Amino acid sequence: MIIQGVLLGTPAMHAAGLLKDELERQGVESDVHDGYGLALISVWADLVVWTDGMVYRWWAGRVSSRTGRRIYAIYGVGNPATAARGVALRYAELRDSHPRSELIVQALS
Repeated sequence: MIIQGVLLGTPAMHAAGLLKDELERQGVESDVHDGYGLALISVWADLVVWTDGMVYRWWAGRVSSRTGRRIYAIYGVGNPATAARGVALRYAELRDSHPRSELIVQALS
């Protein structure tokens, strides 16, 4: 968060806030949590973005055929709008395969 040119909080929280704002502009809800020099932006099941204030990272939904490890999308924090578009694309994929549970639907109504 910036107030009168002063950066408040950690660089990770600042970067997370910028991404959260961009996601909201694209109609994607999220929550921000911080601690230990990292900030997490929780978007959907299997979609949590984390940042150290330098880059955004999230699981791209694929696994390497060579190593068997998850493949992560990584974007610099210098352009949160571009990162938000990548997150929004992943979010759209996940909404199709992970709809909200009945319990969450009831709680939100």
